[in-house]
Amino acid sequence: MSTIHIPVSVLNLAPIREGQGPKQAIDAMVDLAQAVEKMGYQRYWIAEHHNTPTLVSSATSLLIKHTLEHTDHIRVGSGGIMLPNHSPLVVAEQFGTMAAIYPDRLDLGLGRAPGTDMMTANALRRSKNDSVYTFPDDVQSLLIYFGPKEQQGFVKAYPGVDTNIPIYILGSSTDSAYLAARLGLPYVFASHFAPRYMDEAISIYRSRFQPSAYLDKPHMMVCLNVIAAESDDEANLLSTTMQQFFLNVVRGSQTPLQPPVENLDAIWNSAEKEMASSMSRLTFIGSKETILHQMTSFQEKYNVDEMMAVSYIYDPDKQKRSYEIFKEVVDGR
Repeated sequence: MSTIHIPVSVLNLAPIREGQGPKQAIDAMVDLAQAVEKMGYQRYWIAEHHNTPTLVSSATSLLIKHTLEHTDHIRVGSGGIMLPNHSPLVVAEQFGTMAAIYPDRLDLGLGRAPGTDMMTANALRRSKNDSVYTFPDDVQSLLIYFGPKEQQGFVKAYPGVDTNIPIYILGSSTDSAYLAARLGLPYVFASHFAPRYMDEAISIYRSRFQPSAYLDKPHMMVCLNVIAAESDDEANLLSTTMQQFFLNVVRGSQTPLQPPVENLDAIWNSAEKEMASSMSRLTFIGSKETILHQMTSFQEKYNVDEMMAVSYIYDPDKQKRSYEIFKEVVDGR
């Protein structure tokens, strides 16, 4: 089997499975982190979502701390911290504190979306001004807070100063591609739910990238869905959990992560199918051989620097096996 030399990482939205409560979902999040650490994954990121009863990823920094505490060496971070919801100083202090406890293991992925509906966003916001528009300035503030003391103003993050926690810009449209390129920061595109602008965003980021103190050349990461199994048929069955997850998004319903089903057409109508399928369009599904073919074709076209996989699989053991197969493909085993 040929080898695809590329670091691979994991994103977890920390979903609640049917029949579970929040504690079981958090335990499953840690259990998966421990498993992928043993497999050799590069990093493990946790999302931020609010007012979503089917996900437990609202207090992201607490979940990151909990995951760091129960792992040994894998990098743990945010995919991402939705910066309009937070004061940059508070973020810097929280992550600076974690960096003091767990040095050289922390990543800070930053997004400009609220990670929720607008009514909840207004309840979260620190001011009545639309802080989405201050995102570039807030990113700059965090870069300064984590940098050397002599380059800072009167207000500093303690701990935080001189921690140099790596910052990643997240995006699901082209806006953040321009910002990541201008600041010379690594860029992560959310193809796992918004693949529509991926091609354009990658092109913008690479063509406009300006070398910085953080990076001398572009570092392009793509987050995508991966459902790997022993056979194509099994993977296709397992993927119905993911399709139900996206149907949940389309309908605005609040259903926990569901077991696989034999017939999705009994659940959704044609319009719902089209919308859910368009969101999950960038998914590697299949056996090891099929995943290798899909991944090779993707890399021949995009040649990204790192892939981050998210796997909505109901059975935790089959989810771990999916990540194991994906890593075997990357390693050529």
